[in-house]
Amino acid sequence: MPRLQDKVALVTGAGSGIGFAIAERFAAEGARLLVVDWNPEAAARAAETIGRGAIAVQADVTQVADVQRTIDQGREAFGRIDILVNNAGTSHEKGPFEGVPEAEFDRMFDVNLKSIFHYCAAISPVMRKQGGGVILNVGSTAGNRPRPGLAYYNASKGAVHNLTKTLALELAGARIRVNALAPVATETPLLKTFIGGDDTPELRAQMRAIVPLGRLAQPRDVANAALFLASDEAEFLTGVILDIDGGRSI
Repeated sequence: MPRLQDKVALVTGAGSGIGFAIAERFAAEGARLLVVDWNPEAAARAAETIGRGAIAVQADVTQVADVQRTIDQGREAFGRIDILVNNAGTSHEKGPFEGVPEAEFDRMFDVNLKSIFHYCAAISPVMRKQGGGVILNVGSTAGNRPRPGLAYYNASKGAVHNLTKTLALELAGARIRVNALAPVATETPLLKTFIGGDDTPELRAQMRAIVPLGRLAQPRDVANAALFLASDEAEFLTGVILDIDGGRSI
């Protein structure tokens, strides 16, 4: 039997990259999907590719009204939401922390952290009423082993990890499991911000060199880990920050 048969999952930032890979993997395992992205065309393309009745939803995850609307749409369409994946994220260009404009700092924390605040606050009453659920937050190895040049991105992901553990404790009694995925640099559109400067083969080689298994992460690596944590196979796991890093964090 598929591992997520008849489950309903809401995935943010699902129009491309890691979010799309997670949504596609979940659908292959029987889940019904709400594909949420700020870009309506990207959300629509992703939902069409995924099929299985996936619903595309345009939303700004930093706005509480948009967040509530996506949850309402999911419940109206499917009757419930079993899995929430807070994947939407952004970064600043690699460089000295003094050079990051305040507006960029605010935007990054709004997308990387406040969106999780909004979604968890809105979904917890729904999951409590249903008798449980799963929340997955996408963090980063930058949150537990920071690198210079990405100070505020590192800080935002460290906050995601801490919030994940706190919510795991607060929601355990409601049978809501909360875990986080912490991938190393992944082949997505955001990769160029982590590399800094031009995206050259030499710079990529330098990034690969810090990963013991010798390559960068692929979206499928993160999707496979997400599938495990969302499935009943992980029913006794909560508060976990799962490194998906080829040994980078050892």
